[in-house]
Amino acid sequence: MAISVFRFAPKTWGAADDVEAVAPLPLPPMASPMVVLSALMVLCLLLFVTVGPLLWQQSPSQQWLSQISDGASSAYSVRIVSDNGDWRPSAKSDSPRGLTIHTANTEYVRLHWPKLAGVERYRIYRGDANKPGLGLAMAETGDNYYQDRLQLSREVYRYTIADAETGLLLLAREVRPEPAMSAFEAQLQGLIPLGGNEEWVDIPAHPLGTDALGRDILARLMAGGRTSLFVGVVAPLLYISFGCVFGAIAGLMGGWVDQLAMRFVDFVVALPFLLFMILFRVAFGIGPGENGIMPLIVAMLVLSWPGSARLIRGQVLALRSQPFVEASRIAGVGTSRIILRHMLPNVLPMILVAFSFAIPQAIFTEAFLSFIGMGVSPPTTSWGALCNDGIKTLLSHPRQLLLPALLISMSVLAFNILGDALRDATDRRSGVVRA
Repeated sequence: MAISVFRFAPKTWGAADDVEAVAPLPLPPMASPMVVLSALMVLCLLLFVTVGPLLWQQSPSQQWLSQISDGASSAYSVRIVSDNGDWRPSAKSDSPRGLTIHTANTEYVRLHWPKLAGVERYRIYRGDANKPGLGLAMAETGDNYYQDRLQLSREVYRYTIADAETGLLLLAREVRPEPAMSAFEAQLQGLIPLGGNEEWVDIPAHPLGTDALGRDILARLMAGGRTSLFVGVVAPLLYISFGCVFGAIAGLMGGWVDQLAMRFVDFVVALPFLLFMILFRVAFGIGPGENGIMPLIVAMLVLSWPGSARLIRGQVLALRSQPFVEASRIAGVGTSRIILRHMLPNVLPMILVAFSFAIPQAIFTEAFLSFIGMGVSPPTTSWGALCNDGIKTLLSHPRQLLLPALLISMSVLAFNILGDALRDATDRRSGVVRA
């Protein structure tokens, strides 16, 4: 739909009345699919960090010692086993004919094999049954038994016994450990009461697996998202508001006040942003029990407001010389009414655009500071802190780094696209093109 605009040309002698058509004025364009997708992405992220913890009620700081760096898993039951420490076969046990598995669970696997003539020391290997090779060399021993307690999981292992001196392979056997949990961990997690004698307990699901400390990754992504988005929204709201007030006062007052204010803005802009951000973060310090969010927001407030101050000051200076403002002042309209009636409606779109672009910048700044260890403090986490934790296990478990990095990229991209759309929607410049 378009509105046709006609302009009557001046009449000349002997010429018929002429009407000159001007190109239709286009209506505001509909939102592009990319903008709609970005808005849905932002909505999903907000629901993920607000409604998600209500639906997925696992503590982001709870550690499952028996599920360190475990993959995605559904809820299942585990056997409660006692922690017997060191183990050796009883003297009454018969001499095994081959490699015997006394006990096989995810807490420990107990191996027993006969003593072989001419072999003084044995080397034990543990490998993946679905992959070639011997796998990891677990230990060397002169005994004919061994207890494996190294990060066992619910997969099929292949144990191989070899002569430690010659490397000759002697015995081999495959085994799948049974899901189990020590009684100590079950009591620590509150799954069984102190002194309880339960044999089986239920373990909650971990759809995205666990990290290097056995914490649920999905719950930590939700908790980290609340921190990152909180800083990403609150910090820009504060420093843009301060910058707008500062710039508006400088523009309205003019004269030496404006000059002094702008020199102060130049001083703040000249400060090395990242260096002084870290110095402010260290100077404010974090006491016991603090999460480090407020010092981070205050540091961003102190250093990030000059951009919005310059923007609003320039716009206010331009509006002061407009005819409608001069006419209102001559008509006796008060300064406060001029600000509310003429100034604010003209600068508000610019403030909204600046705010929409400041959100992804604040999210990225918080993520970077947390990644280098200068952001939030444990046990509080953020997407940047999760990237810091995940880079330590990048080669063995890359999802612990890639998942929070993906959420940071999605949020920054979505807010940037929405900022572009908002800037285009509030751009009042238009021209009339003749047909």
